[in-house]
Amino acid sequence: MSEIKLGIIGGGQLGSMLSNAAQKLNVKTVIYCDDLDAPAKNFCDEFICGKYDEKEKINEFIEKVDIATYEFENIPFETLNEINKTKPVLPKPSINRLIQHRLAEKDFVNKLNLRTTQYASVDKKSDLDSLKDLLPGILKTTTMGYDGKGQYPIKEITEVDALNIDFSKGYILEKLVKLKKEISVIITRFGNNEYEIYEPIENIHEDQILKYSSIPADISENIFKQSKNWAMDIAEELKFIGTLCVEFFIDRNENLFVNEIAPRVHNSGHLTINAYNVSQFENHVRAVCSLKKVSLKKLSNAKMVNLIGSQIEQYRKSNNLGENEFFFDYLKKEIKAKRKMGHITTLIK
Repeated sequence: MSEIKLGIIGGGQLGSMLSNAAQKLNVKTVIYCDDLDAPAKNFCDEFICGKYDEKEKINEFIEKVDIATYEFENIPFETLNEINKTKPVLPKPSINRLIQHRLAEKDFVNKLNLRTTQYASVDKKSDLDSLKDLLPGILKTTTMGYDGKGQYPIKEITEVDALNIDFSKGYILEKLVKLKKEISVIITRFGNNEYEIYEPIENIHEDQILKYSSIPADISENIFKQSKNWAMDIAEELKFIGTLCVEFFIDRNENLFVNEIAPRVHNSGHLTINAYNVSQFENHVRAVCSLKKVSLKKLSNAKMVNLIGSQIEQYRKSNNLGENEFFFDYLKKEIKAKRKMGHITTLIK
C-alpha cells in the first residue's frame, strides 16, 4: 500500500498528539491551522497556515492529503463539507454540525432514550422568567465555547442582569444535577459494531477546566457498564468513524446523565498514551485511515494532571520526574491563564 497522507484540521495539542501517533504508523500528517504558531507545527510532516474559509489555502490542503480529520469541533461545517466533496472527511461533517450545536446535541441524545439533564432553549432574556424550575442551572451558548467560555452559572433569575450576557446569541439553559462525580468514556469505532472502548475515566474540573483524570474510576459496576453501553449507542447511531468521547455526570442517587459528546480525541484520554497498548490518538488514526484494529490492553492504572498557565514553568526548568511519571509539553509559545500548556501522566502499579 502506498503511503497515506492524513490531513488534520486544527493545530493544538490534540493535533500534535495525532501527528505523533500517525508517525508511529508511518502515516504522514499535514496540519491546517489558522495560527502560525500552532504547537502541532512542531510535530507534523507539513504545515499549512490559513483561515478556515480561505479557499485557495483549503484547496492546497486538499491536494496534499488522502483523508482529512479534525482535532476540534468549532470548524465551519461549510469548510469540512467542501473538503469532503473531494477527499473523505472523518468523522463525517454532518456529525460535527450536529455536535457544534448544544441544543441539537441534547435532542439527539434524548431521542436515543439516553438521559441528559433537563434543558430548554433560551433566545431572549425574558425566556428565563418561565424557566425558574431549571434553576440552579448553567446558561451556555448553543455554539462555540469550551473550558468554561460562554457559560454562566445561575442560581436566581435576579443574577442575570449583572452578567452582561449578549442575548443576540442563542443559549441553552441546563439544570444542574446534584453532582457526585464526572466520568468520560472514550471509544473508537472502526465500522458497524466494530469498536475498541477504553474503561471509564474519572475527571475533576477546576474553574470549569479539566484538571485531573484517573483510571480506574471509583464507580459502581452498573455505572461502568451503562456508561460504556451508552457510548456505544451514540457512536453506532452517528455511524461514527474515529475516536469520540462521551462526558457523563453521576448524581448523588447514582443516576447517569450524558453531559456532552466530543466528536474527537479528548483531554481526559491523554493517559491512554501511557496506560494502554494503543492510545486514543493511535486508534483514531487507525480508524480514519482504515488500518488494522488492534485489541486494547490496559497496561497500568494511571492519573493525569493538566498543567494550566504558568504551572508549566517549573517543569520546563527542571524535568525532575519519577520513574513512572511522563511529562508532555505542548510547546505553546505564549503562556496564558486558563490555557492548557502540558500534562503529566503517572502510572500507578
